[in-house]
Amino acid sequence: MDPSPAAQRRLKAINAHLISTTDDSPSDLRSNPTAGEFFIEQGYSVVLPEKLRTGKWNVYRSARSPLKLMTRFPDHPEIGTLHDSFVRSVDTFRDYKYLGTRVRVDGTVGEYKWMTYGEAGTARSAIGSGLINYGIPKGSGIGLYFVNRPEWLIVDHACSAYSYISVPLYDTLGPDAVKFIVNHALVQVIFCVSQTLNSLLSYLSEIPTVRLIVVVGGIDDQIPSLPSSDGVQIISYTKLLNQGRSNIQPFCPPKPEDVATICYTSGTTGTPKGAVLTHENFISNVAGATIGEKFNPSDVYISYLPLAHIYERTNQVMTVYFGIAVGFYQGDNLKLMDDLAALRPTVFCSVPRLYNRIYAGIVNAVKTSGGLKEKLFNVAYNAKRQALLHGKNPSPMWDRLVFNKIKDKLGGRVRLMVSGASPLSPDVMEFLKICFGGRVTEGYGMTESSCVISCIDDGDILSGHVGSPNPACEIKLVDVPEMSYTSDDQPNPRGEICVRGPIIFQGYYKDEVQTREVIDEEGWLHTGDIGTWIAGGRLKIIDRKKNIFKLAQGEYIAPEKIENVYVKCNFVAQCFIYGDSFNSTLVSIVSVDPDVMKAWAASEGIVYNDLTQLCNDPRAKAAVLAEMDAVGREAQLRGFEFAKAVTLVAEPFAMENGLLTPTMKIKRPQAKEYFGKAISDMYNELSKSDPSAKPL
Repeated sequence: MDPSPAAQRRLKAINAHLISTTDDSPSDLRSNPTAGEFFIEQGYSVVLPEKLRTGKWNVYRSARSPLKLMTRFPDHPEIGTLHDSFVRSVDTFRDYKYLGTRVRVDGTVGEYKWMTYGEAGTARSAIGSGLINYGIPKGSGIGLYFVNRPEWLIVDHACSAYSYISVPLYDTLGPDAVKFIVNHALVQVIFCVSQTLNSLLSYLSEIPTVRLIVVVGGIDDQIPSLPSSDGVQIISYTKLLNQGRSNIQPFCPPKPEDVATICYTSGTTGTPKGAVLTHENFISNVAGATIGEKFNPSDVYISYLPLAHIYERTNQVMTVYFGIAVGFYQGDNLKLMDDLAALRPTVFCSVPRLYNRIYAGIVNAVKTSGGLKEKLFNVAYNAKRQALLHGKNPSPMWDRLVFNKIKDKLGGRVRLMVSGASPLSPDVMEFLKICFGGRVTEGYGMTESSCVISCIDDGDILSGHVGSPNPACEIKLVDVPEMSYTSDDQPNPRGEICVRGPIIFQGYYKDEVQTREVIDEEGWLHTGDIGTWIAGGRLKIIDRKKNIFKLAQGEYIAPEKIENVYVKCNFVAQCFIYGDSFNSTLVSIVSVDPDVMKAWAASEGIVYNDLTQLCNDPRAKAAVLAEMDAVGREAQLRGFEFAKAVTLVAEPFAMENGLLTPTMKIKRPQAKEYFGKAISDMYNELSKSDPSAKPL
């Protein structure tokens, strides 16, 4: 097919900026030094002008698809919706394993029991038909209020097949979040489990749009009945399945531009925001992100990351397309390692928080083993590291002697490890590559981009960055002059990461104001993250705009909001809250009120020489932290917004010591550096008391 006139113009513009290194290899290109850079070093990204005739050469695309953003799978361009993808997979992989759960025998958890793609397809049709038989109209919101299990995905497939909109519900955002989401999205049906049913019934009168509650795993004669005057029916999942099976309805397929889900994000203040995502958003994102990846039905994936979040949701779109088997964890993170050993996955997607625990567990086990075992590990590790750094295959002897035992911790078969949600330390990434032997990659994304914005390319051995653009989007860096970041910075451009393409969400549900704040008139999504382009066209995240940052588990934090709560404490004169995406908790620096501290010490009979000595007293720290906790609970801070450690200082934050602006705002980068040792000490102390950091 001939390229469009616009593509031809772009191609002509590009050609004017290129010279070929060989006569017979037009794809082997290097930059023309007289015309500006186009192909950057290793060629992971290409740079295009934002506008053809004018404008800077500042738009980056994947070198895999420089002239056209991907919207479909190259091998199956007919797939435009999640329904199309699942229909094809049910036909293609009908008898292959799809959804697996561990079976309990006499109270003991046993092996995985599997449902095939064909069986899941039949269940999907029955659930969707059951909803139609209850009079639930097309386009209705269907709430899913339970953790990962096969029924979650079957209901989601039913929503796609019958043009319903799935709405994940989860209560980690606070007690009123579920109630808000149900009312905001006009949810008519809620699928829940027994535990969440009790919560729903306590505020049923406050969610008037709900007509049907379906209890997953519930037994009919144990499900409470409601007066017909309430207008709400409660039935078991099994009953809905059987009713639908006896009266199967034809599919009501969606169009690519139809809404697939409303995915609510925590935001940083106020109520959750509902990101509206279409079928095209998901299909284009996964098509772009998996180009060049080799998955097949022999692959096994473990599902434990929350399906209410976009990372796991998009991973499930990927598993369906490639016919991958999906085994679910038991629902308890403390038993995850046992589930991994039983399932033996080949693909493992996780977050830095867990990878850091694995790293800490192995390091600790090696140190405590001591003697010969420790020396052998270090020799094997260094030998394998040197081989990988030089692009050579390490000797298999090291795996047999040392690393196979470590691989067994994840089941022994993992060939691909993916990290997302927050940055993975380069040291930890290198450690995982050496110990587990497979490919380790890292991606960057957000709910508003239907997940993957960029990912480290296969074969790229450099770490400490988030790779090149997803072929389904383009990226540019926009100047942030108030933070001294510009796209003209040398040697590396810097600025706010902005993304455009078919992966970008439609906006926040019923919220034009906040939608316009993040999507500009030219369709660019402003992420709020500050990035820089490094060698090879790789993107690296270096900061967060507006002082908002992300914790290791992916929750956004607005520190000023929390500081304004804690300054209400009697002990606290000033407060600096710190956190970053390498840690899962917040810590605090508190400049104390001298009079309150001295009065408290007198009442406790504590003797001290000066205020600094008192600030260092563990009893003083405990008292201040206890009061901060009490004030935080009263202000209804969310669990991840509480400071878990405090350092008390006698010195006030001031302009004189460089910690305050003339308008009395905290200079955050300066405060981070000023209190660097105290922050490091607090995190070290917290890691010692964290039971999850025990050896594997």
